[in-house]
Amino acid sequence: MTAHPHNPTSRWTLEELQQLHDLPLMELLFRAATVHRQYHDPNEVQVSSLLSIKTGGCPEDCGYCPQAARYHTDIEENALMTVEQVRTAAERAKGLGSSRLCMGAAWRNVRDDDEFDQVLDLVRTVNGLDMEVCATLGMLTPNQAERLAAAGLYAYNHNLDSSEEYYKEVISTRGYEDRLETIGNARRAGLTVCSGGIIGMGETVVDRLKMLLTLASLDPVPESVPINALVAVEGTPLEEQKPVDIFEMVRMIAVTRILIPSTTVRLSAGRKDMSPEGQALCFFAGAGSIFAGDKLLTTPNPEAFADMELFSALGLKPTQAYAKGERPTPGNDPGRPTEKQRIKWSRPGHRIERNEAKRK
Repeated sequence: MTAHPHNPTSRWTLEELQQLHDLPLMELLFRAATVHRQYHDPNEVQVSSLLSIKTGGCPEDCGYCPQAARYHTDIEENALMTVEQVRTAAERAKGLGSSRLCMGAAWRNVRDDDEFDQVLDLVRTVNGLDMEVCATLGMLTPNQAERLAAAGLYAYNHNLDSSEEYYKEVISTRGYEDRLETIGNARRAGLTVCSGGIIGMGETVVDRLKMLLTLASLDPVPESVPINALVAVEGTPLEEQKPVDIFEMVRMIAVTRILIPSTTVRLSAGRKDMSPEGQALCFFAGAGSIFAGDKLLTTPNPEAFADMELFSALGLKPTQAYAKGERPTPGNDPGRPTEKQRIKWSRPGHRIERNEAKRK
């Protein structure tokens, strides 16, 4: 391994990471747990809640997503939530132990309009409740990132989903480089970054490891890396995919923990189908955060009370808000761009047959 002068996590080669991934599971778990204890409190797990503030109607063709307008799913399109609705949801989440609220909107990219101004009000509201505020709104310009930071946003989520190569087999309406550009815009605005991916979409282990290497090459690395197991939703192109085996999930978490030791590995979508024992293995392997609540945007999730029972059985405690960073102080909103900016987000234009087959 050769150390990178600015980013020591990028010292791994793909071959070395493959060898790590393929270790006997008990050896891999021991190594991951050892690293986890060096960088994190193994008995603390951050509890986050994910709130869909604008549901459905997305113009993208992501093969895994029931919110894409082009697919036949049971998701009903809803308008952007109001400040009072979000405040109520945030207070409920905080009362159930969540220290972070992540607000998601089914947009391809943020637009400089009244709805975005309303999102800024939502950010200010949740920040005022002394909760970490995260948002996932699609692609983001530098000005929009600066406005979110000024409103008190703590983190921006923008997942890479998979490797650059396999990404093209899942999504055709945006490019991989747009994902990286958005992450860069958030970082330059002073926001912390939450970025990970989904396993179980038909990708290879090499695709999974390439995605992790891309995340590890970012400077600085994301503060949070969600590892999602695909929730195959009827009506989406990936509805026939088999559920991810729990040991695949555990290996992915363990490798992420070793590769990017400082980051918080987030156990995300797919947790509803995991047994308490499977979740415990994930925590032992280095998962230091979960999403709590009844839903993750539009997919089922274990109920908060069940999570607290599991925490009690395992002797875990929720992490306090801002344990790893200071609370953002809202500043002066720079306002919308004075001149109309042309957003040059790419549209690769290739066709994905299984996505086209499911199109309305």
